[in-house]
Amino acid sequence: MFCDFDVTSSQPNYFAQWRVSLTAAALRGGEVVACPAEGVLGLSCDPFNERAVWDLLRLKGRSMDKGLILVAADAEPFLPLLNVLTQIQKEGVLASWPGPNTWLLPHRSHFPSWVTGVNDTVAVRVTSSPALRALCAAHGGPLVSTSANPAGRPAAQASWQLRRYFGQDLLALPGTLDPAGKASTIRRVADGSIVRA
Repeated sequence: MFCDFDVTSSQPNYFAQWRVSLTAAALRGGEVVACPAEGVLGLSCDPFNERAVWDLLRLKGRSMDKGLILVAADAEPFLPLLNVLTQIQKEGVLASWPGPNTWLLPHRSHFPSWVTGVNDTVAVRVTSSPALRALCAAHGGPLVSTSANPAGRPAAQASWQLRRYFGQDLLALPGTLDPAGKASTIRRVADGSIVRA
């Protein structure tokens, strides 16, 4: 577990709120941060900040061509993409959220090329991770979320792995991980096929 506090406790936790606010401010300043996603630790940044996205890609050793996953606290940032789907497609996507379900939707140039890569789709999800949802809400919009690991290495599931990969300077928001420790399932909205189980 990667847990120092519960960012979604029903009781006010001012230390937790302060940490979320601090991390959101770092995102607005163009930093890359770490945060628990549904099953693994993730790296996040502002998807509209090109320099921040390139910094994240350099940390991972990942090609921009592959594209990145975007997450949000609710479906609102993705409505321009959802509203052009068929009613059945839209209902299917919305029924799977929040949760570890990422959908490949036609991006229609709604998101920048440094996020979508060479694809005509963009990967989007409404996260069920309490820490990541709180961070998206504090940021005020969607965030990049990609597994916290250099390309080809296992995704970090503990703070010691995160530090081994990226050192002590990376700002990390504590929170809980799903004990199953599994990254999200990725599906194509066009036909429902699974790209990553």
